[in-house]
Amino acid sequence: MDRRTVLRSAVAGAAAFSGSLWAGAALAAPAQPGPGPYGDLLAADANGIQLPAGFTGRVIARSGQRVAGTSYLWHWAPDGGACFPAADGWIYVSNSEVPIIGGASAVRFAADGSVVSAYRILGGTNINCAGGATPWGTWLSCEEVPLGRVFETWPDGSRSAEERTRMGRFTHEAAACDPDRRVVYLTEDEGDGCFYRFVPDAWGDLRTGRVQVLCAPADQVAGPVTWRDVPDRDGFPIPTRFQVGAAKHFDGGEGCWYDRGTCWFTTKGDNRVWAYDAVNQRLDLAYDDSLVPSGAAPLTGVDNITGTAAGDLYVAEDGGNMEINVITPAGVVAPVVRLLGQSSSEITGPAFSPDGSRLYFSSQRGTSGDRTGANGVTYEIQGPFRR
Repeated sequence: MDRRTVLRSAVAGAAAFSGSLWAGAALAAPAQPGPGPYGDLLAADANGIQLPAGFTGRVIARSGQRVAGTSYLWHWAPDGGACFPAADGWIYVSNSEVPIIGGASAVRFAADGSVVSAYRILGGTNINCAGGATPWGTWLSCEEVPLGRVFETWPDGSRSAEERTRMGRFTHEAAACDPDRRVVYLTEDEGDGCFYRFVPDAWGDLRTGRVQVLCAPADQVAGPVTWRDVPDRDGFPIPTRFQVGAAKHFDGGEGCWYDRGTCWFTTKGDNRVWAYDAVNQRLDLAYDDSLVPSGAAPLTGVDNITGTAAGDLYVAEDGGNMEINVITPAGVVAPVVRLLGQSSSEITGPAFSPDGSRLYFSSQRGTSGDRTGANGVTYEIQGPFRR
C-alpha cells in the first residue's frame, strides 16, 4: 500500500482529540479542507498580500532597512517570533536565522499600533530559528545548528540574554511552555529528530533540570507514549536523538504551540501537524496532507505555528504557495493569508498581539528569494480574527 492508504488505515479508529482545539468537536480524524471562517481570499493589496474581506495588511520592517520611525536596522532572515504585553502597548520579537551574528530583535508598539522603538535583545549567536514565549514573559531563542543552544531573552531589553544549555544541545527549532505540568516542549529540526521536554528543577527557572525524549513505536501515528531521560544533554559525542533506543523519530520538527492540555507541533518533512495530549500522554495527527484528497491539500511545507484563545491554530508554510492556514476546532483547514511573488521564501514567526486583533509574521527572503535573508519583510495583518 502507498503512504496515503497506510495512514488512512492507521488513523481510521483513532479517538477524538481531547485537547482544547478539538474539545466538543465531533472529529475523529485529521483536519480536512473546507470553507474557512473568514471566506475566500480577495485580490492582492499593494504589498502583494491576499486576505479575506475586512482584513488589512501593512509592512512593519524590511531587512537591512531602518524600522519606520526609528534608527534601528532590522535584522536579516527574520524567523520565529512572539508577542508580549507592555505597559503601554505590546512588543513583537523576531529571531534572525543567520550564522554567527544571528540573535533576535524587538519592535515595541504603542496602544494604537504605532511603532515606538526597535532594538536588539540577543546578538552573537548562530542560526536563531524559532523558539517560544514563557509564562513569565521571556522569549526563548533557539539555535538551529548541531549542538545548538537555547537563550532566554527579555523582550523589553531590561536584561541581557542568558544561555540555557541545561535544556539540551541539539538542532533546536521551537519551544512551548506547559505551565500545568511545568515542562517546556522542544522540537528538533533533523530528518530523524526527536520531540523533547525539559523538566526544570523549579518552574520559572530554566537554569537546571532534566531533558526527556518522547518514546513510542516508530510507525505509530496515534496512541500512547512515554518519556525517558536523555543521559547526556550535551549531545557529544553521541547526539541526544540517538541516546535512547525507544525514542520516536520525526521528519524535521518545526513549530510548537501549547494550549490547555495539548502541545501541537509540526514536521515539515512529511507535512504533518501533531497533537500531543499531555493529560493522557497520547500522540495523534491533527493534519497530514496525505490524508486529504490527492492534489487538494491547502497546507504544505508546514512550519511555524501559533494559536488563539478561540482554539484556532495558524500554520505558516515554508514554500508551498506561501500561505498561513487556519485549522479550526471543527477540523477544517483553509488559507487566511497568501503572499504573491515570493515562491522562493518562507513564512515565519506568526504571532498575535495580546488582544488577538493583529497577526505578525515575516517572509524570510522576500521577493528576491536571496538565501542570505537580506530581503526579508515583516508584516502586520489587522482584522476580525476569532478570539
